[in-house]
Amino acid sequence: MIIALLNQKGGVGKTTLATHIAGELAMRGQHVVLLDADPQGSAQDWTQRRAQQGLPRLFGTVGLARETLHLEAPDLARRADHMVIDGPPRIAALARSALLATDCVLIPVQPSPYDLWASAEMIALIREAQVFRPQLAAAFVINRRVSTTIIGREARLALADQPLPALRTEVRQRIVFADSAASGRLARETAPDSAAAREIAVLVDELLRWTT
Repeated sequence: MIIALLNQKGGVGKTTLATHIAGELAMRGQHVVLLDADPQGSAQDWTQRRAQQGLPRLFGTVGLARETLHLEAPDLARRADHMVIDGPPRIAALARSALLATDCVLIPVQPSPYDLWASAEMIALIREAQVFRPQLAAAFVINRRVSTTIIGREARLALADQPLPALRTEVRQRIVFADSAASGRLARETAPDSAAAREIAVLVDELLRWTT
């Protein structure tokens, strides 16, 4: 299965979710490839920091920020149980190529009006891709939620007006995710019993149920 994390808005936590979903699948014994389709190469940087720390390799990471991604990704995916694509912000051509390659799309959104307004462009790209790939599945995932804020509590209500579903699992803003980005570790490795590690595990459980 190919899973893409896409949103035309930057700063929504795509790379954090992509590395953690790939890592969670790998720790469950799956062969995973993480495809970094962001020209900034943040997922590759995370993998490099991990290697510098002397940590074991969890999954292969391939940089492929090209508009031919949809032609090359399926061949790479055939060698793995799952491929996770960390998509680029603000580059419609790359997003289109990723959409033509993937089986399902997760759209990370922070619970803010700006993220919800910005989602319209991503929805339009998905609808365009579904003309060619009717089986393409897509859903929102609420990320970086701050539980105590009013807008955090209202985020799900706001997403109910969108034409795509939202996964039930929400990932909250937690220090352990920032630490994991800096160290090349997963929340599950840094704090195995933490709420952050549990949220990722529940998210992957829901993702697998949704796509099977």
